[in-house]
Amino acid sequence: MNSIKYLALSVALAFTGQVLADGADGLSRVKVDLLAPPQVHAHQQVAPQEPRVVQFRLVVEEKKMVIDDQGTTLQAMTFNGSMPGPTMVVHEGDYVELTLVNPASNSMPHNIDLHAATGALGGAGLTLVAPGQEAVLRFKADRTGTFVYHCAPEGMVAWHVLAGMSGTLMVLPRDGLKDAAGKPLHYDRAYTIGEFDLYIPKDKDGKYKDYKTLLDSYGDTRATMRGLIPSHVVFNGRVGALTGKNALTAKVGESVLFIHSQANRDTRPHLIGGHGDWVWETGKFDNPPQKNLETWFVRGGSAGVALYTFRQPGVYAYVNHNLIEAMELGAAGHVMVEGEWDDDLMKQVKAPGPITAEE
Repeated sequence: MNSIKYLALSVALAFTGQVLADGADGLSRVKVDLLAPPQVHAHQQVAPQEPRVVQFRLVVEEKKMVIDDQGTTLQAMTFNGSMPGPTMVVHEGDYVELTLVNPASNSMPHNIDLHAATGALGGAGLTLVAPGQEAVLRFKADRTGTFVYHCAPEGMVAWHVLAGMSGTLMVLPRDGLKDAAGKPLHYDRAYTIGEFDLYIPKDKDGKYKDYKTLLDSYGDTRATMRGLIPSHVVFNGRVGALTGKNALTAKVGESVLFIHSQANRDTRPHLIGGHGDWVWETGKFDNPPQKNLETWFVRGGSAGVALYTFRQPGVYAYVNHNLIEAMELGAAGHVMVEGEWDDDLMKQVKAPGPITAEE
């Protein structure tokens, strides 16, 4: 089925039967300026009294990206130019009004499937835009949690997702996050970690191939993907995207919300030297969070959430605890934490030196 027929069928199915009133009529509207990950746009943790229509704009950008220090390139497809796309935040009962723009300079049709939305393939059936087009979709955020969104054009879903087109929509409870006993939880910072398994083709000499255009890369990339063995597993688009000068930052005593998405395969986030004080593995806030996890499991096609209050300064490694993927393929980042050291939590009793007789 070609893209035009796919869109027409989806729209026809979407509007079969009685049309009910739009509850967004008369609500106040707010336009949000999105930030590139790992940052998350400013938002209230406890909602205003009345629901709102929250407006977002995503522009599809097809571009070549360097994904490691060796200069390996990916012909990428992105939302707003970043891997992952920006995290969008609303509250339960709000309406999301999303403008999806596909500039004429692009070569491919694109759309968006929002796992938080109900109907029309998560919006994919109503947002298929050719180069030079835009579409506007509005849906009610009727359930809380973190939800993946991704591109999903007929016959090309895997390629578009694995080339960078995924992100997270977070729907907070109107009264904010709660612990398992129903007590309020607060975070001082929120960070987005989007994990991607990448499949870069190699030439006959075993070197990664570089392509002039997105369409040039399709055949080889599709064949490589079908082997199910990633060449890279990265956070936020490239090896080292969250290390060194790009490391996440925090201070002792601050609570940090880590939003970790993986649109294609399972992963196991772990904060070395810290914990998940409160963890929603499935990302769904109507379920009570688990406490004091060392490693948590994020299913492919979902986004998990962990909340941790830092208690010691230093460099923390945030990794996929499949250590091959973390240390060899790139799924690792750093959190630089400032503050005073607490000897009661940890103390070096003896520095490394000669072995002495046991007393």
